[in-house]
Amino acid sequence: MDHIDKQILFHLQNQARISMTELGKCVSLSQPAVTERVRRLEENGVIEAYRTVISPEKIGKGTVAYVLFRTKECYPFLDFCRSAPEVVECYRISGEHNYLLKVMTDSTKSLEEFGSQCDPYGTYTVLIVMSSPIDPKFLIPSLEKVNLIADPE
Repeated sequence: MDHIDKQILFHLQNQARISMTELGKCVSLSQPAVTERVRRLEENGVIEAYRTVISPEKIGKGTVAYVLFRTKECYPFLDFCRSAPEVVECYRISGEHNYLLKVMTDSTKSLEEFGSQCDPYGTYTVLIVMSSPIDPKFLIPSLEKVNLIADPE
């Protein structure tokens, strides 16, 4: 992956719906050349998917929590997590707990009900998100850094 690929990724992570013509202009390549590079990034698994960022509050999922979970029944617990619509992310972690879940519900009451459904699988600690003062960061943080990596002086 060269600096042009990193520039392409920078632009796509900021606006995944950008046209190939416009993307080509941004990275000084023709539309066919940039299309081929994007296709190669997709085939190599660098680009895994294109997604829309949805406002949780606007769709009634304003209660967000992280759940630290400890279980000895990993497979049944994971089956439960896969089928629970409240679980939007699940990570296997090291330390005192086995799993970290990101859970979204419409209310604290629904979050409590979700916790009750978790009871048969083990013990857990619920950390309710009060706010998110820092926006999610991009993996390719800035075009300037991409260019500095390409042209170290």
